[in-house]
Amino acid sequence: MDVRSMIGQKLVAGFEGYTLPEDFKAKIAQYKIGNVILFANNVKDEAQLTALCREIHDIVLRETDHIPFITIDQEGGCVSRLNENFAQVPGAMQLAGTGDTEQVRKAGRITGAELRRCGVNFNLAPVADVNSNPQNPVIGVRSYGDTPQQVAKYALAMSEGLLEGGVLSCAKHFPGHGDTAVDSHIGLPVVDKSLQQLKQTELVPFQTLINGGIPAVMTTHILFPQIEENNLPATMSRRILTDLLRKDMGFEGLILTDCMMMGAIAQNYGTVDGAVKAFAAGVDLVFTSHSIDLACEVSERMLELLETDEASINELRLSVARIQKYKQRLQGHAQCASIDTPTAAKAAADAMYRASLVSLHEPIALQNPIVIACHPFITTLASSPQNKDIDFAGTVGKALSCPHIVNSIEPSEQEIADIVARAKAHGSIVFASYNGHVKQAQCKLGKALSELGIPMVWVALRNPYDLKNLPAHVYGLFAFEYSRRSIAAAIDVLQGKLTPQTTLSVEL
Repeated sequence: MDVRSMIGQKLVAGFEGYTLPEDFKAKIAQYKIGNVILFANNVKDEAQLTALCREIHDIVLRETDHIPFITIDQEGGCVSRLNENFAQVPGAMQLAGTGDTEQVRKAGRITGAELRRCGVNFNLAPVADVNSNPQNPVIGVRSYGDTPQQVAKYALAMSEGLLEGGVLSCAKHFPGHGDTAVDSHIGLPVVDKSLQQLKQTELVPFQTLINGGIPAVMTTHILFPQIEENNLPATMSRRILTDLLRKDMGFEGLILTDCMMMGAIAQNYGTVDGAVKAFAAGVDLVFTSHSIDLACEVSERMLELLETDEASINELRLSVARIQKYKQRLQGHAQCASIDTPTAAKAAADAMYRASLVSLHEPIALQNPIVIACHPFITTLASSPQNKDIDFAGTVGKALSCPHIVNSIEPSEQEIADIVARAKAHGSIVFASYNGHVKQAQCKLGKALSELGIPMVWVALRNPYDLKNLPAHVYGLFAFEYSRRSIAAAIDVLQGKLTPQTTLSVEL
């Protein structure tokens, strides 16, 4: 394999649309790009996704002589690239509330088998971050909990399930994105902890997953100044990736970057320069998730740098050998046969979701209710685009045959006063917040409504921290996501058809 082809094996790029663009195909052929990432805008239904993956597989194999990694972020819950035509398992925090590692492993098997059936062979999950900071805007419900032991246990079960389902799995975001209040998609977070502190919390799940044989670890674009003194995020730090992850923690699998187009890298270091530094730090796969043109620029830059650097070429060969090892493993790994049909997978996932809802306090009887909630919005760029046809207030209001109000994402004092005045005329209130612990005016509205003393239900449509300090007379329902199935489940709870049985996996 020549140097250009070896570099191409280390690149992952994406595109928009349900079919492979001609320009994308041409650049695969010219630059020998060996891997692809898919997003929600690439997925319509099973037939389309299967055809797309087959086309990707065939052209990459033809142009590079090796199968591609076809990757996707299918965590379950709020980060799901597959749509409602597919099985959707609950998210990490919701699954962990069951206290059942076999349920989590089953969720992994369902997801892995469905992806592999369609041709996707590499799932960028599970999240191994410990959500120790409730103000974290990007992890939250994507984490299995706020203690390292809990995250380690369930992340390992999910990884095992994905592998059983026939796809590779990946622990993210090393060495930990749980204790931040900045989203690395738009800024550059800093975690000012010593190595000893990281070993006590952040690194525990990663070490457990490494010991359990996880194939891949994804880096995070965060500064750890007590470990890396040169103002380099973990993704670009040889001290963190080679010295800590490989040598100290014994990881022998694939090291992946998070997307190098994220703000933390693009705005502070530049995507191409950052990618070059990531390769030098010991990364195996670099993601320019939304641009094959940037992947081509990285290829050109790396080709120039490697012309006279024999030591780096030797390291390149070792990295490509790791990549080929896992591609060969995929070729010999049949998909899981435990889920017979897409219909059975979807039914199993839906049942799992409804069985893992959580409530707080005693349920109330709804008499002459009013429903109040905001529309969904993008809480973090890690999420998939929101379905603007989904409307909690309108859908629940229709189901309960009562009026509804759609409040602003961050209601003003006047809006809060107006809504409270309207709610006074009703015998009960159903209120839903969506990341209100971050968009705090939502929680101000909820608190003002609760102070009316009217029987009230408060639904948390994403992170559970919205219900911290919930008054005893208010019934709390944790739905974990703003989706059609969360609304349908909430309606069943409100109508007494469904009783939540599980507990929260984090402390409020």
